[in-house]
Amino acid sequence: MTGMIITIIVAFLGAAGIISYITALYNGLVRAKNNAEKAFNNIDVLLQQRHDELPKLVDAAKGYLKHERELLTDIVKQRMKYREAGNMDAKIATENKLADLMGRFNVLVEQYPDLKAIDSFKHLQGRVSAVEGQISDRREFFNDSINVYNIRIEQFPDFILARLLNYQKQAYLKVPEEKKEDVKLDLPN
Repeated sequence: MTGMIITIIVAFLGAAGIISYITALYNGLVRAKNNAEKAFNNIDVLLQQRHDELPKLVDAAKGYLKHERELLTDIVKQRMKYREAGNMDAKIATENKLADLMGRFNVLVEQYPDLKAIDSFKHLQGRVSAVEGQISDRREFFNDSINVYNIRIEQFPDFILARLLNYQKQAYLKVPEEKKEDVKLDLPN
């Protein structure tokens, strides 16, 4: 009789330990997922601000960049795709494309000193640049959150529960290629 009671107690403690362990895994995965979503929601506010400024910037540049109409049209299209994107993955993919287009736009603007001299354009470009700086700061936090989430859903034993919950690997926000290139300084001799 005593042996049976001890066996029941050991079985109960073992089951309680397994349930506690699975609960801890689940809570850790949920925390990682929610932190990634929170990080994206924080950056999404800034992306919306930038997207609100882009049409004004494009309009200010249209007169000077008549033969670059395709690039300007692509920027406007990506902005609209972002607004219509239904989930974080679609928004990230669209934002990465838009960031690349904006890098090309900035390189193009450098070729038009008259455009850069217009006060309204300088003001708009300054506002967009300020938001870009904030996006850059939050991009790092977002990518760190995504990295933690992606590691959690791929490591053992978390990946077992992550697959059961259909957690998928998430994409990072990328830095446009133009921002990775070396800066060329033309210094007087």
